[in-house]
Amino acid sequence: MAIRIEHLNYVYSEGTAFEKHALKDINLELPDGQFIGVIGHTGSGKSTLIQHLNGLLKGTSGAIYYNGKNIYEEGYDLRTLRSKVGLVFQYPEHQLFEVDVFSDVCFGPKNLGLPKEEVERRAKEALRLVGLKEKHYRKSPFELSGGQKRRVAIAGILAMEPDVLVLDEPTAGLDPKGRDEILDQVALLHKEKHITVVLVSHSMEDVARYVERIIVMNKGQVMFDDTPQQVFQHYRELESVGLAAPQVTYLMHDLKEKGWNVDPQATTVEEAAESIFAALHKKA
Repeated sequence: MAIRIEHLNYVYSEGTAFEKHALKDINLELPDGQFIGVIGHTGSGKSTLIQHLNGLLKGTSGAIYYNGKNIYEEGYDLRTLRSKVGLVFQYPEHQLFEVDVFSDVCFGPKNLGLPKEEVERRAKEALRLVGLKEKHYRKSPFELSGGQKRRVAIAGILAMEPDVLVLDEPTAGLDPKGRDEILDQVALLHKEKHITVVLVSHSMEDVARYVERIIVMNKGQVMFDDTPQQVFQHYRELESVGLAAPQVTYLMHDLKEKGWNVDPQATTVEEAAESIFAALHKKA
């Protein structure tokens, strides 16, 4: 079990007029190798939650266990934790600062005190994993496109060889092509390296397409925690808290109500097309 969260609470500005209870009695298990989506409207607590996973924020009460050890215990090595639970912030390219792409990706493993050969091996492997071509390695990060900068920033985390990769809106601000390229690379990385991926996203279509489990946050609490098929069956409840299901979900429910023998649990275009084709074949 990679990460276990027990009765986690977090209060911003505790004891002041600005006090806000951002997380309320969170209990979750994030197993090794799972691809997890975290969704919720602005202010739901999703970004606050993921910043607890590698100790950037410390809970007001409760506990977080990484591989069985409480990260809040005195003397716990948070530096090592942050190399194993890598967090990529929204717009991570704003954190790029080295003279060239390769140096930027080398920065993390270099600070782990690793030999030069190992640092460079990790950097090359990380850049390969994010699909950035070698011709870009000696360019300034600021010469790259938005999507390429995002890949470099993600590679910088991957070069630390984390067991858990946490991505906070990794496709924010990208065009549809750039968004698909980034998420396809993350999905390939998950498949190839078998690491745990936690994806925070506002796009229901992206979440439905890539993840195997969805955690829905609302007012600092876990509202739903299930497969995409099961979570999106609650689309009316999601709408009531400012969220929605993928467009496919609404289409399939409309067809079902009109008497079509389709699967209302289809959440991706591919699943919907297969179900509609099967229904048409039966009618023929």
